[in-house]
Amino acid sequence: MTTSLKFDNKVGASAASALEPHIRPVYDRPGCSLMAIVEFRHVERTQPAPDADKDPSVKVRLTHIEIPNKDQEGAIREAQRALFLQRTAQGTLDEHGQVLLTEGTLKRTAGLLHAVEVARLRAGLDHWVKYAARVNSNSKLTVSEMQHELQLVADGLAALQANTPEGE
Repeated sequence: MTTSLKFDNKVGASAASALEPHIRPVYDRPGCSLMAIVEFRHVERTQPAPDADKDPSVKVRLTHIEIPNKDQEGAIREAQRALFLQRTAQGTLDEHGQVLLTEGTLKRTAGLLHAVEVARLRAGLDHWVKYAARVNSNSKLTVSEMQHELQLVADGLAALQANTPEGE
């Protein structure tokens, strides 16, 4: 059973305001496309009865949108490429535990967002390495206290990997 995504016909006031200046230019250029940064909000869900022959669905409404000008479009396209790469990246671990990216992933690597992601991961790892070293240097911890501290490190690394706040 697959949940389907549906779009609400209504558009939020902020989104409508941002779209207004682009309506006529889009009308005048059949087949054109626009880059945009968008925000959707969950407005409704349909959960069919267990014996129903329907899939569940979620409806979203366009609440905010910003459309870049020609000078900004390249940056937005680069962000789109970077996000696509992060979503689709593939690789394997070598015998030393290092990640070897696939050729397809390597071809798609480019952009500032990757540097931001690497910096985020590096800073997070630095934090947890120092934290683990501090805990390890405390010889007075009991086994249960050490297990608790190790669980904190594991939870922190998992949150860093998932790019979510700890505890989520």
